Amino acid sequence: MKPFSFCRADLVALPSGALLWPAQKLLTVSDLHLGKSERIARRSGQMLPPYETIDTLTRLQTDLDAHRPEHVICLGDSFDDLEAGAHMPENITDWITRLMAGRSWTWIEGNHDPGPLNLGGSHRAQQQIFPLTFRHIAEPAPASGEVSGHYHPKASLRTRGRSVTRPCFLYDQTRLILPAYGTYTGGLRTNAATLQSLMAQDSRAILIGASAVEIPMPRS
Repeated sequence: MKPFSFCRADLVALPSGALLWPAQKLLTVSDLHLGKSERIARRSGQMLPPYETIDTLTRLQTDLDAHRPEHVICLGDSFDDLEAGAHMPENITDWITRLMAGRSWTWIEGNHDPGPLNLGGSHRAQQQIFPLTFRHIAEPAPASGEVSGHYHPKASLRTRGRSVTRPCFLYDQTRLILPAYGTYTGGLRTNAATLQSLMAQDSRAILIGASAVEIPMPRS
């Protein structure tokens, strides 16, 4: 776990890629992409092992059991598309329902899942909890305190003579971008033009994994 401060909020980057806001008893995850293997099979005929949803939900359950948040925000692209979300197997929808039980749950709309699904909770374009605003895609010039996902950032760190690449959180004085939480998700390197243009020169990266490492955001 890596505690850090962002826009006067004391947050914790978890090894799983979830974001914990202890003062608000809030857990935030982004880009679960549940049902991705089913969507790929449906659209292309390419068959992938259909285990990513189980793995993602297992890790989410572990985080929920460990930290007992009263509120959860899923920061968009929770499902790989609306059809995947609407046709989840019954055992998966029952599992999601159990995870949601006893806490407030907000589904932020993403570009993959722009409409509400019949899973309970609330469905919103964005959610504001002062001083932070949660949305799926970072805006070009947001007000201070924007928390978003979408880009699946990852960063490389050279250690012991080799390069290690991990998903990462990115933050500066204005915005915070979460890594993808889902199992079958690629990543965008921090030296990509899109992330370079979004993030300030003094941005920081928190690489997740067994032990979190915070470094200046790599730009080369």
